Order: sequence, then C-alpha cells, then structure tokens
Amino acid sequence: MASVNPFNLSDSEEEAERRPNETVDTERSPSDGAPGPQTGNPFSPAADAEPPTLLLSSNRTSPSGEGIPVSVAATSAMPGSGDARVSMDVIAAQLLRDQYILTALEFHTELLEAGRELPRLRDYFSNPGNFERQSGTPPAKDQGLGPGGPLNRAGSISTLDSLDFARYSDDGNRESDDRVAVLEFELRKARETIQALRANLTQAAESDSLERKNFKSSPETQEPLRPLEKRALNFLVNEFLLKNEYKLSAITFSDENDDQDFELWDDVGLNIPKPPDLLQLYRKCGTPLPSPRDMVDVSVGVDFGDLPGNCIAHDPPKKPDLSQQAQTEVVQELEYQIDLLNNEKQSLAEQIKKLQSEIQTLKRTVSSPPPSTLDLGLHNTFNPSSTNNTSSTDPLAVPPTDNGQYLDIRGVSEPETKADPSSTQNTSQPHTQTHNKIKSRPPVHFDQPNRKLSPAFQQALLSFCKMCSDSRLGAEVSRIADSEESVMLMLGRCLPHIVPNVLLAKREELIPLILCTACLHPEPKERDQLLHILFNLIKRPDDEQRQMILTGCVAFARHVGPTRVEAELLPQCWEQINHKYPERRLLVAESCGALAPYLPKEIRSSLVLSMLQQMLAEDKADMVREAVVKSLAIIMGYIDDPDKYSQGFELMLLSLGDPSERVVSAVHQVFIPAFAAWTTELGTLYTVVIPTLLARIEKLLMQGEHGLDEHKLHINLSALQSLIPPLFAVVLQNAPFTSRAKLPGDIPAIEVTRFPRPASPLQDMATIIGSREMLSALLLLYDNQLEHEGTTGWDSLLWVVNQFLPQLIDIVSRINVTSSTCVHEFSRFFWRFCRTFGKIFTNTKVKPQFQEILRLSEENVDPSADHGILTKATVPIYATGVLTCYNQDEDRKLLVGFLEDVMTTLSLSHAPLDSLKASFVELGANPVYHELLLTVLWYGVVHTSALVRCTAARMFELLVKGVNETLVAQRVVPALITLSSDPEISVRISTIPAFGTIMETVTQKELLERVKMQLASFLEDPQYQDQHSLHIEIIRTFGRVGPNAEPRFRDEFVLPHLHKLALGNNSQTVETKRIDVATQLFEAYSALSCCFISEEVMVNHFLPGLRCLRADMEQLSPEHEVILSSMIKECEIKVENRGMADAQGSMSIASSLVGEDAKTKFLSKMGQLTTSGAMLANVFQRKK
Repeated sequence: MASVNPFNLSDSEEEAERRPNETVDTERSPSDGAPGPQTGNPFSPAADAEPPTLLLSSNRTSPSGEGIPVSVAATSAMPGSGDARVSMDVIAAQLLRDQYILTALEFHTELLEAGRELPRLRDYFSNPGNFERQSGTPPAKDQGLGPGGPLNRAGSISTLDSLDFARYSDDGNRESDDRVAVLEFELRKARETIQALRANLTQAAESDSLERKNFKSSPETQEPLRPLEKRALNFLVNEFLLKNEYKLSAITFSDENDDQDFELWDDVGLNIPKPPDLLQLYRKCGTPLPSPRDMVDVSVGVDFGDLPGNCIAHDPPKKPDLSQQAQTEVVQELEYQIDLLNNEKQSLAEQIKKLQSEIQTLKRTVSSPPPSTLDLGLHNTFNPSSTNNTSSTDPLAVPPTDNGQYLDIRGVSEPETKADPSSTQNTSQPHTQTHNKIKSRPPVHFDQPNRKLSPAFQQALLSFCKMCSDSRLGAEVSRIADSEESVMLMLGRCLPHIVPNVLLAKREELIPLILCTACLHPEPKERDQLLHILFNLIKRPDDEQRQMILTGCVAFARHVGPTRVEAELLPQCWEQINHKYPERRLLVAESCGALAPYLPKEIRSSLVLSMLQQMLAEDKADMVREAVVKSLAIIMGYIDDPDKYSQGFELMLLSLGDPSERVVSAVHQVFIPAFAAWTTELGTLYTVVIPTLLARIEKLLMQGEHGLDEHKLHINLSALQSLIPPLFAVVLQNAPFTSRAKLPGDIPAIEVTRFPRPASPLQDMATIIGSREMLSALLLLYDNQLEHEGTTGWDSLLWVVNQFLPQLIDIVSRINVTSSTCVHEFSRFFWRFCRTFGKIFTNTKVKPQFQEILRLSEENVDPSADHGILTKATVPIYATGVLTCYNQDEDRKLLVGFLEDVMTTLSLSHAPLDSLKASFVELGANPVYHELLLTVLWYGVVHTSALVRCTAARMFELLVKGVNETLVAQRVVPALITLSSDPEISVRISTIPAFGTIMETVTQKELLERVKMQLASFLEDPQYQDQHSLHIEIIRTFGRVGPNAEPRFRDEFVLPHLHKLALGNNSQTVETKRIDVATQLFEAYSALSCCFISEEVMVNHFLPGLRCLRADMEQLSPEHEVILSSMIKECEIKVENRGMADAQGSMSIASSLVGEDAKTKFLSKMGQLTTSGAMLANVFQRKK
C-alpha cells in the first residue's frame, strides 16, 4: 500500500509562512544528534556532494491492517518549479476527519522521526479526550465492548502510550487484528530506536579508537578503562568462567555486575559481532586482530545518481541543513529495507531447511540405511556453498548431514557475503574443517570374539535385540553428531517435537538430545548425569519407549567405543537392577544384550554375565527373566572364554526349569541355539554337552524306580531335542565331502518338508549353516555319501550311530510305558531326530537298530520266545517316533505290519497289552492314522486266533473316543457286531467295553439302538445267565459309562438291569462270585448316585437295587453296608421332598432340598448337569 513518504521535504515556502510555529524537533530526531558532517557518520555523504531529495514509495502499511491508502500528488521541488502541492496539514486534517486514527498516528510518528512535527496531529494525539466517547450511562465494569459501543477510559491516566486502540475500534470484528497491528508497530519502532542508538554508540567507539590509533601507551601510563570496554570484557570473563566450570565464581561475578545481562552479547551495546573467547584472544595475542569494521552487519553506500530519475529531487543549494537531513533519511530508509529483506531471507532459509529435513526424513522412511552406515551420518548431498569441482574430487568436502542439506546460517543473515567474492570460499571453510576433523578422527575398534559364527546366524542372533531405526525418531536416535554445528542442527530439528510433548507421555523425544549431549560433553560428571536422566526419563517405559532407549544406547556405544560404554553405561544398568518397577528392570536386561557387542570381552564374560545370572535367579517378573534369557543368548554368541562353559550349561538348565512358559520358550528359541553354536566351535557339542544330558536322563531313570520325576526328565529331554539341529550341522560340517561343497547354479531347492518347522530362526538349518544354497549343496553330498560311499572317517556321524543311538534306545526301554507324557516326549524327540537326519539315515541307521532289539518277523511269530522287550516303551516310541516320520505307501505298510506283528505276538504270548495300547493312544490322537489303525484292528478281527480277536476287541475301546461317528458307524460297529457273535465267549465279552464307550460318546440314535440291542442280548439271552465274567464286565461298563450316557438309556436300560443283577446276586450261592458282583455293583451305584434320577425310577429300580445290595453287604462287607444305608436314607428323603414339592405346586429347588446335606445337594445338581446335558447356569435357576 502506497502511503505518504516520510522522507519527502514537502512543505513549500508559502505553507511554511502559514505555519510559523512549525519547528524541527531536534530532540526527537535521532539523525540530528551530531551537528554537521563532522560527526563521522559512515552513512553521511561527502560535504561537497549535491544534497539530493528523494521521493520513495514505502511499503509500510497502516497498523490497523485495513487503513485506506492515502495518495499524495507530490512533485519534485526543482528550482523554478511552480507546481501546486498538497500540504501535510491538509492530509492530516483529512485523515482525522475520516477517523483514520491509526494511519494518522503512523503519519504523525514518521513526521516526528523526520523532525517536522505537525501541530494539528500533536494536539490531537496529546489530548486524551479525543479517544473516549461520552455516554449517558457508564458501562458496567466487565461489560464487553460491542460494535459502536463506548470507549472506556484506561485504568490509568490515558496517554498516547497507554491507549489500546484495538479496543476502541468501531469495528468489533477487527479488535484482535488491530491490537496485533499496534503491538507490531510499537515493537518495530522500538527496535529501530535501539538500532539507531547502538549505531551511534558504535560510531562513538570507532571514533575514539581512531583518535587513539597514534597513541602508544607505556607500562607506566595506561588509559583508564571505559564503560564500553568494561562491559565487553565482563561478558568475555563470565563466558570463560562458565566454560571452565567456575560456576560459583561466575555467579558471584554476575551478582557484582547486576546491571549487565550476560546471556546476550547485544546487551554490551556494540553493534559488532562477538569477539573470540579469552582463550582464543590469548593464543592469538601476537597476531593483529581484524578490524571490527570488517564485520559490521550492514555497510551501505548509495550512489544517488544510480537511483531512478523520478525518485530524485534536488533542493536549492541555499538549504544545506535540509539536504543533510534528506541524506540521513535515505540511509535510514535503505537500512530499513535491507533489514526487511534480511528478515525475509532468513525466514525463507528456515523454511527451506525445514522442507529439506522433511524430504530427507521421507527418504529414510522409504529406504533406511543399514546400521553400519549410521555411525557418521555422511550423505553425498548437494551443498550450495561448495563448487562442483570440490564435490566431485573430494567426497569429504560435502558437509555432513543428518537429514538434509546443511545451510550456512551466516550466509543467510549477512548480506555482505554476497558482495565479497571471497566470502564463498570462506563459507565452505567450516565444512572442510569439519570433514578434516572427521577424517582425522581415529576409528572406533570393538573387541571381536575369536568365533566362527556364520554371518547369517550372527545376524539372526542379533535380531533379537529389539531396535528400530525406520521411524523419524529412530533415525535421530541411531545417529550421533560429530561436530557442534551438527548438534545445533539436530537440536533445531528435535526441539519443535519436544516442546509440545515433553509434559505429556512423549518423553522419548528427549532421547536424541540427551544422547548427543552425553556423547560430546567433555565433563565425565555431566555425562554421567545425562545418562542417569536417560535411564530415568520415563517412569515405566513401554515396549516402544524401551526400544527407543536401546537404540540410543547402541548408537552411543558405537560412537564412544567400549571403554566409555563400560565406564558410563554399565553403571546405569547396575543401579536399576533392583528397581521396583519391572519395566525398568526389563530395560536393564535388554540393555545388557544390546550392548554386548560393544563391550570389552572381559566385561562380557564377567560383570554382564553375573548381572544377568543374578536377575535370572532373583527377579520375580516373567517378562524380565525372558529378556534376561535372550540377553544371555547374545552373550553366549560373543563370549570366547572356554572357562565359562560350565556356567553357561548351568544357566541353560536353570532357565529350562523356570516355572514360566514364556521363559522356557525363550530358552529353546534363543539361548540353546546360541550356546550350541559356542560349544560347536569349542568342539564339545557331541563330546561333552549331549553326553552330559544323556547321563542326567539315565540318572533320573535310575532314581525313579519308585517314582520318576517327569518334570526334570522333560527339562533334559527338551534341551536334547533343541540340540538336534546343531548336531546335524556338526555332522555336515565335519563330513568328508565338506571341502567339495560348491555352489553351482543348478542346485535344487530344499523341499519344504525336508526339516521339521524350526521354533525360531536360530534353529533353522539354513541359518546355522549360513545359507540355503550351501545347505542344499551339503545335503546332496550327504545323501550320496550315505547311500554309496559309507561313513568311514566320518567321526561325528559314527558317534551318532554307534554311541548316541544305542544309548537313547536303551533309555527308552527303561521308561514306564504307562506314562503317556514320557512316551509322547520321546516319540516327538525321535520324530524330529529322524526327520532332521533324513530318510536314508533313518532307513539305514535307525530302523535296523530298533528291529534288531525288537526281533520281530513278519512271516512267523514264535509264541514261546521271550518278547519282554515288546512290553516296554520301545514299541510305541518306535511306532510313533520312527515309523511315522515319512508318510509314503511303503512307510505306512511298514507301520501297519509292525502293529499287526506286535498285536499278534503279545496276544499269543499272553503278555500285557500296555505297549500296544500306548501306541494306539499316541497314533489315535492324529486323525490321519485312524484309517490305518482300523485296518490293523480288522486284521485282528479276522485273525484265526481267539486271543488276537480278543485283543482287537479291546483295542476298539481306545479308538472309539477319537474317531468320528461316520467311521464308527461304517467300520467300528460292524466289526464289534462281528466279534459279538464270535464262537468264543471270551471274544464276545471283550466287545462289551467298546459297546459301552459307543453309548457314552455317540449321539446317533440308530447306532445307540443297535448297541442297546446287542447289550440287551447279552443280559437277556439265557445262554449268558450263568456267565459270571460277562456280568462282571457289564456291571463295570455300566458304572463307567452310566453317568455320561444319554438319560433315557440310563433310566430305561442301565438302572433296571442293575436292579435285576443285584436281585439275582442275593441268591448266588458261590461266595466269591457273590462278592465280586456286589463289589462291582457298589462301584456302579456310587457313580450313578450323583445323577439326576426321576422319582419313578428312584422308587422302582434305584432304591430296590440299593436295598438288595445292602442285603449282600450285611453279610459280606459291613463297612460298605453303613455307606449303603446312608445312601438309601438320602434317596428316601429326596423322594419325600419331591412329594411335598408337588403338593405345593411351585416350590423352588432350594426349598425342596431343605433336609439334604450341602454336599449331597451339590452332587445331585452336578449329576443333573452331567446327565441331562443342561448348562451350568440353568442348573441353579429357579423353576418357572
């Protein structure tokens, strides 16, 4: 907006005559402080120059932001010109008349600066009455000022300085904008005044220095210290005290000079850059310092002939005072314009820097550099202050960047660098010095363990250190600055994120600042305090915050080296080891693992190992112990002290015995693979570690004759199972063909099912070997060696075949076959072992050793031979752990034939069937083998021997529970019905348990009816009336399946037939048979008493059966008779209460059981639940 030019000498002679009172206020004009051209003003032209008069177009606007531009038709006051001009007074009158108060105020201020005050404006603005409006009713004290409302008086005497013009605006919507505009106007004027005063002070100081140039002081005569020099020296002395940690002296010194602000150099009063510190001045005292005039911020010389012609007006030479005044105004205006341009330039430079920072952040997000490239953070980016030749020839000439280009702030804020061609060269010097510093900085060396881990295994091991550098903050944390300049840039990037978040839950934003300062600070005490703040930054850090702190610790360690890591970071971990918050202890445990690669090797195997061992044994939090185990694994990956083997082995066993599943899982996934890799390098994996575990298992079996400790057995066996992949890797790496292994391009890919699925990447064979290509090449040579060349000279494989396998088979033969847990775990072990070592190894090395021990022949079975080994756990483990490894036709045929031979041999030998049952239970858990097991049983159904057929019938009982109802209907029930009509009574009796299991598990009515008819034929057929064994088996089956069977089947079939059997047993003459039946009946009735039984069945069958049984027990077993009497009494009470409940009509369950014992009530309700299938919630609801 164009406005009145404050530098225009506008008043004509006639106007001056009309206003005789107008004078030049020299006291208000800062430019008239020194008379004449002798002031030494650097901005004053030569005395003999022709005084010019300028008419410039100013860009200043009214503070209100909405002022209407005032256009003045001003013409040049050339000699002889008679053109009419609009006077200043007319303009002022027009502004006041149209109520452009703010524009008039700015006009008045600029006239004051020019020294040509208008009386009209002076009188107007000095009268407080012009800025308040009278109203008949004064407004309330807190009443808001609406549009057109009254202007209230200020709290104090209203003056020009105390008025709030924004409040008095007629437009209520412009209040805030006007307020801001007024404040900006006042701030700008204050800054201009300060700048002018500082310029005058600088001129005075320079003039004094010029006068003293020829003065040579002697030690005897010395000039007194001037105030300006004193303030400058005070500032430098205070700075020296602070930098050298003389804090108390600095505080005292500051108190003694309380009239000076030591935070800002500008407070000294000189308009020159701050000189070097005292140390630099002392070191350079012998060399002349550059003149302060070389470093003045602004130095402007104006050639008025170069300005546009329409902007120049020459005054008559008869007014020398006005020409000098115009010259000063020109200089001031140009200074103001330069200041505005510099400010705008600096603002644009900051915006450019911010945009470049965002661009680099996005680039890092897309493709993060690997951790090894984050040490120095050097990127080859374009530097505007360096030439192309420098960039192309010297890569270190490119400035180090954190996330974008470094901008030379001095080049932005100092315009004289553009005028001086040498400034470009000087600008690039700091960067070159920085790079020279980085280049000369010795590289950091870490202790490398004397290990032979494959890079893939080491990388997979280190992947358990949870770190992140793919986010903006992660990138900041993982990069350490190498110079003060980059520290400042980092602070500039991080502070905008810190300020809004530091008071909330975003304290991790402080981590980059703390780390960089801790890295670069020269004082150990301060560094220790900063690292203490880092570890205590967040009260209970979550996963993301802990990962950020760990990332920072690793970056710190990479930057400072192992010595400072040991001296500065480890003490912080030690202090937090017993912290009350588990999150803080978790941070310590994770830090030990993350810092392990950067610690001295002596510290790894001593202090850190001891810290983790203590936490593993004492910490109560599962997540802490889990992190301890993972950190211990990383220590095992870097330790190279063989003496620590026993400690590592004990740590493995201790962690395997942890009660937390997540800790044990971490042991198998991380610790054992890392420990196995170390023992592999030591050469003790199959010579010490595995034999030690086998010896511990054998010792447990020897001690467990009266009760095996299955938990300890599980710990040792699971550790042995996790060592299978490292053992196979040793076999491959020590094979005769290893030296011939190459990586041609035609190596076939490894089958997906070749190896069992690994529990973690560290148990993946490709990771252990190094790569899938190398593993594939070794597997080809391995299979060829086993199939064609043999094992001669292959020590590791010979140990597996000749020592490891026989010892394992011997251990298997000594475990309890009835322990399903032991059988299952050993089966899983052999399955993983055989799948890992391959099919050829299994067929040629494993199966022959089992077959030689079992001595089975498919052609003929000798019943008279000793087959004691077939009753051991060797049978189910061989069947389920070895024969099921591969699922091809020949493998399935071999499994079927083995089970048929075992069933035949055990049946004909009258041996216990526990081993066969264990095999069926283990295989039946997998539906894949149901058809195969049914095939084996059908072989027994049609076998010629009744003993084999009995065994097959009993095996159906085990198989029915896991087989779907379709197979039961199509395969199981027809086979059982076939056996139930077998000529041998023992075979028919053997089918009863299987029929009972079907009644318990199947829901199809057709099947249930068929089974019911078959059981009814057993009970009602006259040929079975004297079959004592059949009656015993039926009663036992009814007692087992009755509580879980369908209620109608129980009420209509089971209880009535039990009543008949109890009644018939009263007339049994053979006492032994009578006792056997009574005992089984007692067990059956005890189980059925917990069921819900209807009143009719209770009265007609259940109570009569109990009374018959009591009659038997009175003679045979009096102790049982007491229990039976109590059961009968309780049942009678139930019947009576139910009768009372029916009479009342709507009695609740609670009132119907008033006289019943609490235990009986609960058992009866649970019986109702289990027998009727009702939901638990429905049992305890009221009847509706």
